[in-house]
Amino acid sequence: MQINKAARESEMLGTLALAAPKTADFQFVKFRVEGEIVRLTLDRPEHNLLNERVLMELVAGINSVSETSAVKLIVLDSAAKAFCGGIELGEYTARRVFQLLDAFHSAFSAMVETAKPILVVINGPAYGGGAELAALGDLVIATPNARFAQPEIKLGAFPPLAAAVLPYILGPKMALELVLTAETMSAERARELGLVNWLVAEKDLQKKVEEVCAKVTAQSGPVLTMAKKAILGSLGLPLREGVRNSMKVFLNELADLEDSQEGLRATVEKRAPKWKNR
Repeated sequence: MQINKAARESEMLGTLALAAPKTADFQFVKFRVEGEIVRLTLDRPEHNLLNERVLMELVAGINSVSETSAVKLIVLDSAAKAFCGGIELGEYTARRVFQLLDAFHSAFSAMVETAKPILVVINGPAYGGGAELAALGDLVIATPNARFAQPEIKLGAFPPLAAAVLPYILGPKMALELVLTAETMSAERARELGLVNWLVAEKDLQKKVEEVCAKVTAQSGPVLTMAKKAILGSLGLPLREGVRNSMKVFLNELADLEDSQEGLRATVEKRAPKWKNR
């Protein structure tokens, strides 16, 4: 993809990025609060193709609950048979590519930096940007209907987020294979390689989602936040530095929580803890 200087300057100077939409104004993402869970459902028929609007709605939905103590988990799923078919091809133009990449970076940052764990549910193809969204999930449930692919190389491009994220999850060899060959990965293979946490039959999908949601939301909200922070904050660090980072969170933040003390008391008293989420 060739982008000349004039196009780049026109994009940077002449076009304003989309403002973050309010959840009540979402067009392509269904936003629902269900107790301690927030559901974000991709709903842009028929393949949930991504454009700036979809990505900014995802960002707004995640950010709207990132500091909400009552919410413990975000679930990202799809209303269509496909999870996500990737970027809308019309967005791959010299005029639009910078805004699109900025929107993708915002979505990446929102998913990684939110204090809430994100569970991604996939019951169909997840291609291109859709596969990247799956890779950014903290937890992933898939059925055999799921497929994963990074076909950007066929368009004369490469997936910038996947190029950085997939080596962490799959290792450099498998990341190179997926990006350079554009081959489709089955759900079974994705489970073997660690891209998917749970692989279940389609008929059991809802039950498994409810089970995982129940297990996560049964925990203290602030402790879930700190655990995610400790794990993701140590990625890419040498082992000793990563351990120091995790211990820093444990000693400086966890020790001050009422829930941490309650967990210890409950263990000694042989009873279920009663979390105050603080």
